[in-house]
Amino acid sequence: MAVEIRTLAIEPIRNTYGHIARRFGDKPATRYQEASFDIEAKINFHYKPLWDPQRTLNDNARTNVKMVDWYAVTDPRQYYYGSYVANRAKMQEVAESNYSFCDKNNVIENLNENLKNDLLRLLVPFRHMELAANMNNSKIAGDAVAATVAQMHIFTAMDRLGMGQYLSRIALMIDGATGQGLDKSKDYWMNDPLLQPLRKLAEDTLVIDDWFELSFVQNLLIDGFMYPFVYEVYDKIIQKNGGVCLSMLTEFMRDWHKETQRWVNAMCKTVYAENDENKILMESWAKLWIPVIKNTFLNLANEIGCVESLNEIESDLNCRLAKFGLIVSGESK
Repeated sequence: MAVEIRTLAIEPIRNTYGHIARRFGDKPATRYQEASFDIEAKINFHYKPLWDPQRTLNDNARTNVKMVDWYAVTDPRQYYYGSYVANRAKMQEVAESNYSFCDKNNVIENLNENLKNDLLRLLVPFRHMELAANMNNSKIAGDAVAATVAQMHIFTAMDRLGMGQYLSRIALMIDGATGQGLDKSKDYWMNDPLLQPLRKLAEDTLVIDDWFELSFVQNLLIDGFMYPFVYEVYDKIIQKNGGVCLSMLTEFMRDWHKETQRWVNAMCKTVYAENDENKILMESWAKLWIPVIKNTFLNLANEIGCVESLNEIESDLNCRLAKFGLIVSGESK
C-alpha cells in the first residue's frame, strides 16, 4: 500500500488582534504592542465615577496637557509586564546578593556609631520620599489615558515601594532587626528641622491634581535632584567616612535611576514637541518647581558640606531639559 504524504501551507486569516491591526496594519505584532496599545475603554460607559462625577473614566481632561494621540508616548525599554518582571528579577538577584554579603559579614553593624546615626538621619528617611513617589505614580497610572503611559508609571510605583523597603532594611541592619532604627529614622523625618523642607515637598506633591504635571515634577525634577544628591554625592561622603560597603546596598537605586531616565526623557520630549501650549505649560512648571526643589535640598547640602554639588546637579538637570528643547532661563539661586 502506498502512503502519500503532503504538506500544505496554511495562510492565517489574520496576523494579530483587530485593534492592533487598525493601528499598525495586519502583520505580526510584538509582545509590547499586544500588551500596551488601545486596550483601555473609551466608549459605552454606564456611569461616571462617583469619586469624580465631572469626568468619565480614561478622561483626557485630567491633565491640561493636550495630545492628539497619547499612544505617541511609548516606552523605549519596550516593557510590558512580563519583560518588566524578568528585568527586575535580575536586578534584585544582584541586590539580594549584596545585602546577603553585608549581612553575613556584619558590614553595617561594624560601622562607627556616628556614621550609623548619620545614616538613620540622612539616608534612611528617604524611604518616605520613596513612599510618596509610590503614591504619586500610582495616581498617575490611574489617571493616564493610554496603557503605554499608565504601565510605565505603575511599574515605577512598584519600584519605588521596593527601594523604600531596601532603605528600611539598612535601618534593620544597623539596629540588629529590633526596629529601633526605623523608629529613630521616622522621628527624624517627623521632627528634625533639617528634614522638614523635604517632608513638605513630598506632601505638596501628593495634592497635585494634574497627572502629567505630577509626573513631570516627581519623575523628572525631584528625582533629577534626589538621586544624584543621595546616591552619588552623599554616597561618596559616606565612603570617605568609612562606609565604603554601603555603596553595595544602594547600587540598585543608581542602576534603576539610570534606566528610568530613558522613559522619562522620551515621554517629556514627545509631549513637549506636540504643540506650543504644552511647551508653555512645561516651561512654567520647570520655572516654578526647580527653585523649590533645589531649596528643599539646600539644608541637607549645607549639613554635609556639598552646596556646590547641588549647583552642579541643577546644571545637569537643565542640560537634560535642554535636550528636548526646554530651556530654563538662568539657574536658581
